[in-house]
Amino acid sequence: MAVGQVLRTQALRLAAYALGGVAGAAAARIGMPLPWMLGPFFVFAVLSASGFSFPVIPRGREMAQIAVGLAIGLRFTWASVVSLSLLLPQMILATLYLICVTTLIAGVFRRLAGVDPVTAFFATAAGGVADMAIIAEQFGGVPSSVAVVHAMRVSLVVAITPLIILLSTGHFASGQSVTGASPVLPVVGALALAATVAWLLRTTPLPNPWLVGPILTGMALGVTGLGAFSVPSGLITVAQVLLGVWLGCQFRRNLLTALPRVTAAAFAVAGLLVLAALLGALVMSGLSQLPFVTAFLALAPAAVTEMVLVAKVMHLDAETVAAFHVMRILIVSSSILLIFRIYNALRGSTHGS
Repeated sequence: MAVGQVLRTQALRLAAYALGGVAGAAAARIGMPLPWMLGPFFVFAVLSASGFSFPVIPRGREMAQIAVGLAIGLRFTWASVVSLSLLLPQMILATLYLICVTTLIAGVFRRLAGVDPVTAFFATAAGGVADMAIIAEQFGGVPSSVAVVHAMRVSLVVAITPLIILLSTGHFASGQSVTGASPVLPVVGALALAATVAWLLRTTPLPNPWLVGPILTGMALGVTGLGAFSVPSGLITVAQVLLGVWLGCQFRRNLLTALPRVTAAAFAVAGLLVLAALLGALVMSGLSQLPFVTAFLALAPAAVTEMVLVAKVMHLDAETVAAFHVMRILIVSSSILLIFRIYNALRGSTHGS
């Protein structure tokens, strides 16, 4: 790559994130929920859908996940770990509920989008976009359609979840919690340790190591009493901007125009999944001690990073939300092929496509 092209790419990348910061500040100024992530998200979603392309920071989403994961992990204590262990039955039941819901919605999506059954199943499955796209291709599905649906689902849920919570609670605590200044060296050391743990876990079956690894690191520091500090709120703000820009850039015009029927069906699927999460949250909060908002975030059909970040910024129970989503990913990733066989059996097929 020529030097001039490298400089041009770096300048464009710098301008993109500067614009993301301005969008976040403007969103905060007007009182938008989760402004530092949703502001950049909306701006870059419009720009990307209009045909503009922006180079994102390599591993930018992973770096944001490290900061968010460590911040959540440091909040764990022995008492919170014991409390979460008592919620294990609810976590398993919530995951089974989501598996049933997504399997049923696969049939709806198949008819709306006009895709084959394999693509429909993996496009609506409660797993990660990369994993679902790869497995779908192995069984004869269309990975691009799977990727579009998952990207649209996550992005749309992230956009509307804060508004749903605002309507259900009547308020939204969008400001960062006020804490004393954290010592620099322990924070830097903890971030370095969290990044190292995430890197070491990347080749293991553990889901989303760039978030789960830092959460485990923070938990170890927190429960042992070594984590008597917190991740600075300014760093969490930067993480929100990184995530918002990344999410907005997923609305690539070439994908949206190449698969218009799939894209339209993805909007409908996202709406159905949100409704299912709301219904499940009503039942879960009625049968347990979980507040409705926490239950909804635990069941919300979006990526764990974004839902945990929403909970943290809102000063909600981010630890419980993280535990529910990690349990869901663990169960789905380890049982997806079994669920796929059951799905095929129910529709009278014994093969993929």
